[in-house]
Amino acid sequence: MKVSVDTLQHAPDVNDRMCPSRGVLEHVTSRWGVLVLIALAEREYRFSELRRRVAGVSEKMLAQTLQTLERDGFVEREAHPVIPPRVDYRLTPLGHEAAELVGGLAHWVERQTPGVLANRQAYDAR
Repeated sequence: MKVSVDTLQHAPDVNDRMCPSRGVLEHVTSRWGVLVLIALAEREYRFSELRRRVAGVSEKMLAQTLQTLERDGFVEREAHPVIPPRVDYRLTPLGHEAAELVGGLAHWVERQTPGVLANRQAYDAR
């Protein structure tokens, strides 16, 4: 089902299974979406640099993630007419805002990981 801004009859509600905001939330909070946003918050990256920065992402998944984030307006792609081809990726103002929010959550997770690991160990010992 195709949904446009014009067809929204109610305020966005991510708890509504038909709300398009759910798809946007999924794009921003997917594993690779979060990591790409955090990396691009640091600086502009070329594709190969970004793939090295976001360790573990396949070329295919990075390309799909960047395309999705670009379509949603979070990432801007700039292709330079040079040989060999060069493409740079950067955050848009909307992307910077999203990166700040998901980055805060990611950094909170980093700080809380020792406690979570201890909780897991205690749980598994029961």
